[in-house]
Amino acid sequence: MNESEVIKVIIYTFLAFMLMALVLILFFYFSRKKIIKQEIEKKNLEINYQKELLHAVIETQEDERQRIAQDLHDDISSKLNIVSLNSQMLIGTELSEKEFSEVTENIIKLTGKALENSRRIAHDLLPPVLDKFGIDAAISELAVEFNSAKSVKVYYENNISFETIDAKKHLHIFRILQELMNNSLRHGNAHNISVVFNNDKGKNYCSYSDNGIGFDSNDISKQKGLGMKNIMSRIELINATIDINSAPNKGFKAKIIF
Repeated sequence: MNESEVIKVIIYTFLAFMLMALVLILFFYFSRKKIIKQEIEKKNLEINYQKELLHAVIETQEDERQRIAQDLHDDISSKLNIVSLNSQMLIGTELSEKEFSEVTENIIKLTGKALENSRRIAHDLLPPVLDKFGIDAAISELAVEFNSAKSVKVYYENNISFETIDAKKHLHIFRILQELMNNSLRHGNAHNISVVFNNDKGKNYCSYSDNGIGFDSNDISKQKGLGMKNIMSRIELINATIDINSAPNKGFKAKIIF
């Protein structure tokens, strides 16, 4: 091989290495570009998901405000208006002993009903048992309330110690279970509900299940109802995780790790 051929071999080899290097650079460039694009798409999906949860929280809060406003107007305000009118009759009108007794009795009844309704509204906002005695007592009371309906049997078991410093977290857990139980009864037509708290390797978790009609948990659209969005938003707020497993005619199961 003469000198010119050697030079040609060197040039071709160099060009081949350059071409390979260029191909590798282009490959890594487009691969990296694709990865970045996928990461951006993933972040956008996460942002959209967070927006949906935030929207669900706001919508739930607005519905709750409207319900409370309606209750205050219909149940309490109207009764207090009648109490006020009756009180004016006692002051400004000459009444017989019988009429005075009837008006007084009516005032007492209406005041009692208004007080009862105000307690119910306060209970819906923050269950007094939860505030005074903790989440264990509150869930026990919730189970008793559902059992009193006779159409469903709730089994509740607690094998963990709830820390009192987690009061805000406990409120969210209580609301999540309340929502799940309502869904089991109203939408799942369940006759049996089980709520069990356990601890595994330092992690507290709640196993929830019912024997209702279930649904396809792989169908994302089934998990986009306001109730499920409300649950997911609370899960996010307390940095918990939830694993849902359900199938048509096979009930509903959920594991909440907190």
